[in-house]
Amino acid sequence: MRVLLLLLFALLPSVSAETLFESEHHRFAVERVVEGLEHPWAIAFLPEGDLMITERPGRLRLVRDGRLLDQPVAGLPPIHVEGQGGLLDLALHPDFAENRWLYFSYAAAVAGGVTTRVARARLIDDRLQEVEVLFTATPASRGGRHFGSRLLFDDAGYLYITVGDRGTMARAQRLDDHAGTTIRLHDDGRVPADNPYVNMPSALPEIYTWGNRNAQGMALHPQTRAVWQHEHGPRGGDEVNRIHGGLNYGWPVVTHGVEYSGRTIGRGLTEKEGMQSPLYHWTPSIAPSGMVFYTGERFPQWQGHLFVGALAGRHLVRLELEGEHVVHEERLLEALGLRIRDVRQGPDDALWVLVDQPSAPLLRLVPR
Repeated sequence: MRVLLLLLFALLPSVSAETLFESEHHRFAVERVVEGLEHPWAIAFLPEGDLMITERPGRLRLVRDGRLLDQPVAGLPPIHVEGQGGLLDLALHPDFAENRWLYFSYAAAVAGGVTTRVARARLIDDRLQEVEVLFTATPASRGGRHFGSRLLFDDAGYLYITVGDRGTMARAQRLDDHAGTTIRLHDDGRVPADNPYVNMPSALPEIYTWGNRNAQGMALHPQTRAVWQHEHGPRGGDEVNRIHGGLNYGWPVVTHGVEYSGRTIGRGLTEKEGMQSPLYHWTPSIAPSGMVFYTGERFPQWQGHLFVGALAGRHLVRLELEGEHVVHEERLLEALGLRIRDVRQGPDDALWVLVDQPSAPLLRLVPR
């Protein structure tokens, strides 16, 4: 990618300041919408035009009329902030405009340690009301690693939740442990009767897939409407997967990654019968976070492409697909050197990007 104009990005105080880029298909600007977010994690677009953003230290923020409101949204339950844990993802109920149900995931301190928890609440008058805990991953454990925690509703109204392996890789191969899985629930927290392990006494009925290391991106494919997901590998082996109930995605038995020390993981297998191979993987690791299929009109040549944020890679990935095959990758925003935590398509068909840093901007990609 050739940078046409690189301003002193980190020093610009104005939200109207922008940086211009030339990508393979589109010339676009990166606008700074608001400033001063503390380790933001997720963004949601409310039907009345507001933006809602989670900050990992435990705050829920509103952007209204282009301005970050000073006061966080009140009503959150206690949030445990440690390492990678804190207030994490957001999802609106498919009928949010009528019922006002907002879903959020977070790290919670419980008996036995810390774990991933999902709750919902009604957003009324800029405050959370009627807070209900829908899911708590068990067993809890110590430490601040691998909470996973992306949320997604599919077209049938099922809620998907990713839970990381909490830094203990063997847990992802256990069906009596929520760590290292994808969870599927009804919108009120009930377990669907057709979940794959609902009739297996030795398994937890909420589990939909297993063998997932630490997934921090989920999106619905725009044509097939299947759930796609990506997950962090260790040193290499970040994966993009299509999610089907009852499948084992292999971690840590099969992986394209190695230990951070460079040592082989397990037997060094990259595939094994009965375990799903990824549709695509990154080695070395880019540390993917956030994920969206672009379907808007503002970037017509990007329609159907998959966009993924990269934390360690400090860029935004664009993947071109033919069916379920990735045929080309382009890396955007590398010149900015920013840890990208989340990427979403807004109601304006722009791409909105959250940056993971102590005082972070909200960015918006628009054509020029």
